[in-house]
Amino acid sequence: MKTETVTLDETDRGIVHALRIDGRAPYRVIGEVLGVSESTVARRYRRLRSSGVLRVVGSLNGTRLGHSAWTIRVRCTPDAGPAIAEALAARPDTSYVHLLSGGTEISCSVQTAGADESEALLLHRLPRTARVTSVSAHLLLGQYALPSDWAGPACLTAEQAALLAPPPVDGSAEVTLGPADRPFLELLARDGRAGHAELAAATGWSETTVRRRLAALRRAGVLVLLVDIPPAALGFRTEARLWLSVRPSRLTAVAEELAGHPEVSLVALTTGPTNLLAAVNCRDALDLARYLTERIASLDAVRAMETAPVIRTVKRAGAPLPLVR
Repeated sequence: MKTETVTLDETDRGIVHALRIDGRAPYRVIGEVLGVSESTVARRYRRLRSSGVLRVVGSLNGTRLGHSAWTIRVRCTPDAGPAIAEALAARPDTSYVHLLSGGTEISCSVQTAGADESEALLLHRLPRTARVTSVSAHLLLGQYALPSDWAGPACLTAEQAALLAPPPVDGSAEVTLGPADRPFLELLARDGRAGHAELAAATGWSETTVRRRLAALRRAGVLVLLVDIPPAALGFRTEARLWLSVRPSRLTAVAEELAGHPEVSLVALTTGPTNLLAAVNCRDALDLARYLTERIASLDAVRAMETAPVIRTVKRAGAPLPLVR
């Protein structure tokens, strides 16, 4: 879907924040919180979605399923970058596919269900062509901030947000996914706000069964609803990925501090030559320079840092559907 240039006003931003809190919140409830009509919310959301600026997607929470999360770095010749990035984005098990560093590097996120899938990923699935100069896979050992928690879209008051909060996740709830869930999850991966009738038609289930399954997966924290919106639409036009080498004794403290920075949408401990990954969203290049030279430079436990600007985002949120057996 091609993204048009759309300017978000106060109501649009309120809708974005509301959907970040609950991706399936009824238009009526969002309208009551924002002080506008249900039809206004529905019309604004459809406009943003049809323009390619905003969508809600359903994604599996691999942590709840015992899966492993990886960040992949592919270095390639300049002429190969866009094609390889598009090929990675076309895979249903990837998300957040970015073209970096002048088009000579690609990063993406992948989840694997176990040791066999991890081995297959590393040995067989990653690109292997003459134009790929190197491939590295870094296991994420712990995440301190996630894109779904990024403060960039926040504009509602605490009182307004409380009115939209979905039921809390029950971490003790047991859920098993099977082949029958595949069409259900595939549709939600395309449209997290798909109606119960549409979900019933895709699965062959009754609408009552659809409602129960949707509630059960959300309550268990297995299904999460993500708002997929480019940071540039919110005024953050410069993105970068940071790979940091941090003194081990201070690694947790630095990760926690970075997670509290409003510019940061992802912080994760990783394996590899560096031990901390961060995703940063800034207003412009000057804002990024200020962040690196003031905020990051003040952390004396950071021994070294590699910065890769995001040149193009090929894919953002996505559901790792092949993990459903």
